[in-house]
Amino acid sequence: MDLDVLNMFVIAGGTLAIPILAFVASFLLWPSALIRIYYWYWRRALGMQVRYANYDDYQFCYSYRGRPGYRPSILMLHGFSAHKDMWLSIVKFLPKNLHLVCVDMPGHEGTTRSDLDDYSISGQAKRIHQFVECIRLNRRPFHLVGTSMGGNVAGVYAAQYPEDICSLTLICPAGLPSTTDSKFIKQLRELQESKCIDRIPLIPSTPEEMADMLKLCSYVRFKVPQQILQGLVDVRIPHNEFYRKLFLEIVDEKSRHSLHENMSKIKVPTQVIWGKQDQVLDVSGASVLASAIPDCHVYILENCGHSVVVERPRKTANLILEFLALLHSIDNNKKQA
Repeated sequence: MDLDVLNMFVIAGGTLAIPILAFVASFLLWPSALIRIYYWYWRRALGMQVRYANYDDYQFCYSYRGRPGYRPSILMLHGFSAHKDMWLSIVKFLPKNLHLVCVDMPGHEGTTRSDLDDYSISGQAKRIHQFVECIRLNRRPFHLVGTSMGGNVAGVYAAQYPEDICSLTLICPAGLPSTTDSKFIKQLRELQESKCIDRIPLIPSTPEEMADMLKLCSYVRFKVPQQILQGLVDVRIPHNEFYRKLFLEIVDEKSRHSLHENMSKIKVPTQVIWGKQDQVLDVSGASVLASAIPDCHVYILENCGHSVVVERPRKTANLILEFLALLHSIDNNKKQA
C-alpha cells in the first residue's frame, strides 16, 4: 500500500478515535458531565435558548422557544429538585410556533439560591410572579403548567394572580390532602418513627437510592445503566443540603396544603393530568380538584406513575394542545354568539 494512503488512514482513524475515546472516558469517569452535555445537545436540537432575567439582585434562569403570538404563551414550572430541562421531552411534541418558557424554580439550577429567600409555596409563587413581570410575559394572559411541587406553585399562582393567566394545567400537583396514603407518604411516616428523616426517598445520595427513587416515581421500569445512575447522583449531591431544607419547607404546615387552601380562588379553566399508579402523590387528589374547581377537566393516565412528563410525554403534550384548542373554540363561539 502506498505510504501516503497508509498515512491518510492512520490520520482518519486517529481523528475518529479521539471523540470515541473522549465519550468512553466521560461515560466511565465523568458521567455527570455527559448528562450535562446531553441536555445541552437536546436543548439545541429542539431550538430552546437559555436566557437570564434579573429582578433587583435576584437572577432567574430560563429557556424559551418561539415568540408571543395570537395563541397564549405557555409557562412551565418543574417539580422538586428538578430543573427547566425536565420539560424537553414534552417540548419535543409541541409546535415550534408556540411561545414556550421553562424557568428554573427558586434555588434550582441557574436561578438564585439564598438562605434568606422564602421557599414556601406562596413565597415561590411570588418569585415566579417577579419572573413573569421581568420578561413581560403577562402582557397577555398566558397558560400556566406545573407538575408536582411546581403544580402546587402554579395553583397558588392562579389564585393569587388571576389576571396573569387564561388557563391552567396541573400535573400530579402537590399541596392537597389525601384520603389514601401513597407509598411515599407511608415511607415518610416510617422514617419519622425511626427518626431517620434525613433519608428522604426523593433525595438520593447513592446510585442505589437513585434507582429506588426512579422506581418510586415511575410506573414504567426504565433500565438505567449503573454509570448513568452514578452521573445522576453526582449532579445532585452538591445540592442535596438545599433540597433537604426545601423539602422541610414545603411539607411544613404553612405549605403542605397550599393548593387545597387556594382552590376556591382558581377561576380559570383548569386541566388536571394524573398518573393512575402515582406512588408519590395519590391519584385521589384529582377528584379533590374536580369537585372544587368549576371548569375542571380531569385526565387519568393508565399505566403511568408520578413522572408523567417523562413516562407519557407525547400524550401529555397532546392533552395540553387539545385543552388549549377546546378553550380557543369556546372563545370563538362566545364572540360569534
